[in-house]
Amino acid sequence: MFERFKRVRLLYLVLGTLLVVGLLPLALAGWLLSVRSADELRSIEGRYQAQLVQDKARQIELYGQRYRDVVSGLARAFELAGGVDVMGSSGSNARLRNVLQNDPNLIALTIVPVQGEAHKAFQPDVIRREEVEEKVGDVLARINGRSIVVSRPQIIRSGQEMALTIAAPVMGGEDGEQVVAAVVAIVSFHEVFKAVQQPAAKSERELLDAGLPVIFVVDKDGRAVAHPDEQVAFSERPMTDLKVVKDWQETGAQVQSALAPFTIERDGQQVEMLGSYATAELDSQTPLGVIAIQDERAALSSVADMRRQTLMISLLAAASALLMGFVLARRLTDPVRDLARGAHSIAGGEFSQRITVSACTELGELG
Repeated sequence: MFERFKRVRLLYLVLGTLLVVGLLPLALAGWLLSVRSADELRSIEGRYQAQLVQDKARQIELYGQRYRDVVSGLARAFELAGGVDVMGSSGSNARLRNVLQNDPNLIALTIVPVQGEAHKAFQPDVIRREEVEEKVGDVLARINGRSIVVSRPQIIRSGQEMALTIAAPVMGGEDGEQVVAAVVAIVSFHEVFKAVQQPAAKSERELLDAGLPVIFVVDKDGRAVAHPDEQVAFSERPMTDLKVVKDWQETGAQVQSALAPFTIERDGQQVEMLGSYATAELDSQTPLGVIAIQDERAALSSVADMRRQTLMISLLAAASALLMGFVLARRLTDPVRDLARGAHSIAGGEFSQRITVSACTELGELG
């Protein structure tokens, strides 16, 4: 019995050799190529993400700077005019309303003197008078000297609109260093929402499953202020459960942009994510974090396809090698088998049987 297992047919050795020599290098080369492609693609996706959030951060900063310049420009104009007394003339409120009509991003514009009546204009279909007074009061309490004050983006409940409030002091008095009034603007954050939304209307889950980056904006407390799903921002949902948001909070404005791969649990499974962040500074006290997250597996789906194709090619090559190798190995080993059969006959005392080997190779001469 053991003698039977000790003998291995030459056919099997030839087939095994063909498989090892032909299939193993192909499979190994395909696997190494897919690993290298995954590393390259991961690096490319990381660079793309880092550049993407950096561009979005600069876009938000320019948007904020635009309205900082508008508010500060009005404040400087009042300083040159000797104060806001000119607003007492007829038609001043109408001119403020015209400013709002010419710029749909301006939700409200208010001129608040230290002494006297405030002049305001606002879009009543977006914000109520009480909300205007509340937001104006919040930023006026923070004015100190010549510094421009920018609030964190806040929700306007009546109009379901996210907005930030910008205030610039109007300096005057005998020495020109006294705050005599303030110019306050409430600016829509809708342009920032448009910046983080994808062209196709998809949910966060659909974007992640498609391998697309989900971009959102958080304040310094980690609460969402702009998100592809507006309800996430309007509920001011904390996003600190994501490691990439915590990393941004720890580094803040110290890092212009950075990659931060992390893992989340989704549907009871650990999912590897690609993450990156950048900082958009509306002012020194109001940093915003621009965050991008992406499902690594979905983003690198082309690598998985490459590995599946490599496996299919390897299996096809193995089947071809087995089929062709079987035919060639039989032609190679049949003469040897005939010689072995004749040798057994001779060893058993049968000398009358002639050994005929029909082969054109050296094995034919042995017959």
